[in-house]
Amino acid sequence: MLLDVVKIFVPWTVSFFIGLAIAPALTHYLYKHKMWKKTSGKQKGLGGGGTPIFNKLHKEKDTGTPRMGGIVIWMSVLITIFIFWLISWLYPTDFTQKMDFMSRGQTWLPLFTLIAGSLVGLFDDILVVSGKGKYIAGGLSLKARILIVLWIGLIGAFWFYFKLDVTSVLIPFIGEWYLGLFFIPFFMLVMLALFASGVIDGIDGLSGGVMGTIFSAYAGIAFFQNQIDLAAFCAVIVGGILAFLWFNIPPARFYMSETGILGLTVTLTVVAFLTGQVLVLPIIAFPLFATVLGNIIQVASKKIRGKKVFLVAPIHHHFEALGWPSYKVVMRYWVISIIFAIMGMVIALIG
Repeated sequence: MLLDVVKIFVPWTVSFFIGLAIAPALTHYLYKHKMWKKTSGKQKGLGGGGTPIFNKLHKEKDTGTPRMGGIVIWMSVLITIFIFWLISWLYPTDFTQKMDFMSRGQTWLPLFTLIAGSLVGLFDDILVVSGKGKYIAGGLSLKARILIVLWIGLIGAFWFYFKLDVTSVLIPFIGEWYLGLFFIPFFMLVMLALFASGVIDGIDGLSGGVMGTIFSAYAGIAFFQNQIDLAAFCAVIVGGILAFLWFNIPPARFYMSETGILGLTVTLTVVAFLTGQVLVLPIIAFPLFATVLGNIIQVASKKIRGKKVFLVAPIHHHFEALGWPSYKVVMRYWVISIIFAIMGMVIALIG
């Protein structure tokens, strides 16, 4: 038990300090090459139309602050994984091999999705800062990103279905819900929903705090399920997120942007399924699903009623439009994230 705890917290700490170490060099590069959007705000909002309120809130943001801060997160994870693998290879003792948390059944797939999602996001960020792509402000089109996420989801679903023989999901307090072949589209749908929640990356410190809490919760669940490698992997991600937050707390030195949030959302899907606790995901990741639900409500209301429910969507910007300081929005989201993450963990562990 003690060694398992060490296996989680030592890589977590290493990942955090690696993130702190690489951030200054990344910051220097991003500012030197002016890796930020060239125009602030948006030209088109959810469901079409202009975005005057959003643009007013962001008139002094976006430009002048680099994107791609998410590199700190996934680079911290990759370097940490490499360090522990290298040590176990160079000095093969029981302890060093125990500390190597890469395993086919628990961490190969989430590592693949983290790398794949992060690189797609990085490519999108490069297009954004260069002003190229399908957007007026640059970047991959929404359709292109959705298709890529679905392909990543399809690969993940096939791995679960054919390699791990997963054909059902657990309903807390009830039991297994057999899906059979329908497991594959269900997996892809969950990944798409989490991808849609990536718009939560809109205020300094918001997405980092929320995602760090969610991955901490799943690290705890994996630990109590004795999936120690997976727990360590989630902990390493949290360490990278905390290092990112060190530099993202207002005023942000850089933004997480797509290379961070896309990699995290697709990886979270895999982690939720590996723990068998995907149906408590809406509780543990309540702020993410509330963001998606708010967007759906906003678009549906504009299409059906011809009027908006919120001043602006995503909903965290609605609170800003009401006059809340951004730090108040962020801190209250953090509090809500912690509360719902604890609730979800309890349900997952006793259900």
